[in-house]
Amino acid sequence: MGGTDQRLEIAMGQILRIGVTAAAIVVFVGGVLYICHASGPHPDYSQFYGASAAGYHIASIFSGSLHFRSKSLIELGILLLIATPICRVLFGVVGFSLLRDWLYTAVSALVLTVLLVSFFMRR
Repeated sequence: MGGTDQRLEIAMGQILRIGVTAAAIVVFVGGVLYICHASGPHPDYSQFYGASAAGYHIASIFSGSLHFRSKSLIELGILLLIATPICRVLFGVVGFSLLRDWLYTAVSALVLTVLLVSFFMRR
């Protein structure tokens, strides 16, 4: 049983490593494309102007990423970064339930619920 626990821990660590690496690569590619296509006047960074929430639909992010739009790639990388711990916790729920470790299954399910509720709640 101990070997199975260790394999589960290694797999959960791999999920985090792969997710963060993939997110970093996607954001990096988006950033390079952004810099390569930057033109016009230099932005004024002394004031912060928030973007409207209308541009943050997941379908438009995926569509823009398929067309190599820099802003969409950067947003996709951020979504990957957000999804990484959610996937890790989901994997933990499944893995712990297969090991019949009900305490860790319940704790992981509670953490997953909190993550999903906080992600999908809108103010």
